[in-house]
Amino acid sequence: MKRLRLLFLLPTAGILLLLFAVPLCILLVYACMTRGAYGGTMPPFTGENWLRVLDPLYLGIVGRSFLVAGVSTLICVILGFPLALFISRSGTRKNLYLSLVMLPFWTSFLVRTYAWMFLLRDTGLINTTLQAMGVIHEPLPLLYNWWAVILGLVYGYLPFMVLPLFSTLERLDPSLLEAAADLGARPSQGMLRVMLPLSAPGIRAGAILVFIPCLGAYLTPDLLGGGRTILIGTLIQNQFSNSRDWPFGSAISLALMALVMLLLWIQVRRKGEPLL
Repeated sequence: MKRLRLLFLLPTAGILLLLFAVPLCILLVYACMTRGAYGGTMPPFTGENWLRVLDPLYLGIVGRSFLVAGVSTLICVILGFPLALFISRSGTRKNLYLSLVMLPFWTSFLVRTYAWMFLLRDTGLINTTLQAMGVIHEPLPLLYNWWAVILGLVYGYLPFMVLPLFSTLERLDPSLLEAAADLGARPSQGMLRVMLPLSAPGIRAGAILVFIPCLGAYLTPDLLGGGRTILIGTLIQNQFSNSRDWPFGSAISLALMALVMLLLWIQVRRKGEPLL
């Protein structure tokens, strides 16, 4: 039986080794090498790239990335919780509403981001409509700023918050809220003291699924930020393309990965759960 289990795991382990472990080892080697005169890497090995990660300029970019990812995740929780609760209490229509939540995935993320650019630009649908109604006389600066980036991230990753929350809330026994009401709890108290703590696993899973991709996002900050909002994903992309500094790009990529893994490990240890 044990051999059979290992046989089933072999293809997945091989794919992980080929597509994850090998590129990771290549990045690690690149991060310890010197930048070539025309890009690429060359000997000798050095630790300078790791020291550059601690430069205040780059630490500021990392801090801004964490702030934007944290705000986006918080907004996703605020929007996703009532939506997931509504779907979980929708009876026979819950599958229809879940399909609507998944509907944006039917088209390309790039196309959806360009659609937001069409809506938010100075000559876009929102500004044109408000000007036609006489509400504003000059276009509002809706595009190429931090809020446009956060809006794009929330739009892109909100389903990743709704789905684990729905899975948790669907299994929640409604009689618990009825028991709280019988004991004199108001609806708001039942929500805060019963439903919210019991839905913590779904919130935690959704927060991880949203926060990590928001932290390393590149496409949304680049398109909706217009190059004015440099986040860690944009910085890494620039090192591998415009700057052609592969060693530093590799070092900062691995440093970000290590930082995220450390935060996850601390979170898991604080909850007393095994890491794997």
